[in-house]
Amino acid sequence: MYTGLLHLHSFLRYIALILLIIATLKSISGFVSKKEFSPLDNKLSLFTFISMHLQLTIGLILYFISPIVKTGLSDMGRAMKEPSLRFWTVEHISMMLVAIILVSIGRISAKKATDDNTKFKRQAILFTIGLIIIMISIPWPFSKVARPWF
Repeated sequence: MYTGLLHLHSFLRYIALILLIIATLKSISGFVSKKEFSPLDNKLSLFTFISMHLQLTIGLILYFISPIVKTGLSDMGRAMKEPSLRFWTVEHISMMLVAIILVSIGRISAKKATDDNTKFKRQAILFTIGLIIIMISIPWPFSKVARPWF
């Protein structure tokens, strides 16, 4: 089960990431060019929101069944000294939670805004910050705590 969820989480990160990148770029473009916030923009932010929360759900399940995290949680002193344990036990989950919260706030606050420019502005700012945090938090194959592409 662990391996299957890990592969699913690794695969779905690309869908979530692509949606977030597109939604961020469309929000920035919409804000700069003062476009109308269309139903397509709303659906894109909704699908981004859903994909982020799906990733969060799978990630939380993985967090609580991961042998790496169990090792880190059983000895936090050791986890804080070892970069790989610290990343999986503390850093990855913390930063991803913050990023998903920012994306969620961006989606919700844009939905509640009354004018189109404010919708795009709120999404652009919060999605961009969330995207940066996510890019830093992904265990890319070339990083110190590398995971394969899939």
